[in-house]
Amino acid sequence: MKIKIILWCIGVFFLFQGICLAETPHQVGDFALGKDIADHKGKVKMETSIPVRYMAYINEVEISKTEGFKSGLIAYGNCDSPGRVVRIKLKYANSSKKFYNQLLNIFKSRFGKPTEWRGDSFHIVIAWKWSFTDQENNRISMILQHNTKDEEQKIGNSLKLTMTNLFEEERTCFERKERKAQEKPDKSRQGKGSHDRAYWDRLIPR
Repeated sequence: MKIKIILWCIGVFFLFQGICLAETPHQVGDFALGKDIADHKGKVKMETSIPVRYMAYINEVEISKTEGFKSGLIAYGNCDSPGRVVRIKLKYANSSKKFYNQLLNIFKSRFGKPTEWRGDSFHIVIAWKWSFTDQENNRISMILQHNTKDEEQKIGNSLKLTMTNLFEEERTCFERKERKAQEKPDKSRQGKGSHDRAYWDRLIPR
């Protein structure tokens, strides 16, 4: 019985050692989370920058030609810390399943086992997620995905690296500004009564 307890303790020790030794990723290729988008000058096409749909507090910009990757989008905040990179989405040049398996093995070796399955039940989309907290208490998520059939998902092999707490700070900033804007009196309604048909005609379908 004592031997079993000792072996169990040793196993737990090495398990936590592995977790502690696992690296926390902040950067992929030339792109780094938390940096200013201006630091990536020449690596992104700033003329392509647009707000993300339904997330007006985030802008995305396309990457320039980068070795090893076919395409990519770098997301940065525009509210709490304008220009701060919060997410990196990259599509690998090699879209094969063999290459994905090679990547997955290297990821597991470097970062430990994934913490969550994010693919579908039929394994048409294969996606594994890792979650980390770095020394500054930043929360980082990483998703490695392979897909060759589902056209609603990114085709090929892709990687998404997100600093989730920075994402949340941008959203909170945006929501705070939205609340303040809504609290201001609607000047367009001042002096208008319920009999003002022209006003209501603008709001009601016809």
